[in-house]
Amino acid sequence: MQKVKIPITLHPGKAAQHRLSYDGIVPLEKLTRLEKVVQEEVGEIAVKIHCKNDDQGLVVIRGNLSTHVTVTCQRCNGDLGLDLVQDFVCSPVGEDTDLDIFPEDYDEVALDENGEINVFDLIEDELILAIPLVATHNEASCSYSAKPASFGVLKAEDDKPNPFDILKQLKKDS
Repeated sequence: MQKVKIPITLHPGKAAQHRLSYDGIVPLEKLTRLEKVVQEEVGEIAVKIHCKNDDQGLVVIRGNLSTHVTVTCQRCNGDLGLDLVQDFVCSPVGEDTDLDIFPEDYDEVALDENGEINVFDLIEDELILAIPLVATHNEASCSYSAKPASFGVLKAEDDKPNPFDILKQLKKDS
């Protein structure tokens, strides 16, 4: 399959009817929410999407995403490279969709006012979910030190009298 341009929006019913498949790339700079999470602003996301109808007649969008991003290690604040690979299966839902028959292994994706889904938003959501909540290096390669960090010299505080010493005196006197 040759690499094609990934559409920004997709009409899932028509795409499933024609069993459309897309294999292409999406530039990272098109995904503004993901740019706020990762450090670099350039790069590409390899995207594969296949649309079809399942046995129940539901429209199913299956896909695979893969990319390499750099985030901040939460332990040492250094750069941490992550290879993100995410598979997803979703089905569009509208206001009249009966969620009782909706399979548990399908994610729900909302349709816009034109009956389409925003593919870039779907890709962005899946990649954000693929990033670990607390991204850290493995302990062997992390530059974190257990030694407390100090950024300057603290002056020793003058011994000030404790204001409650007067209360101790009053208690002894009574």
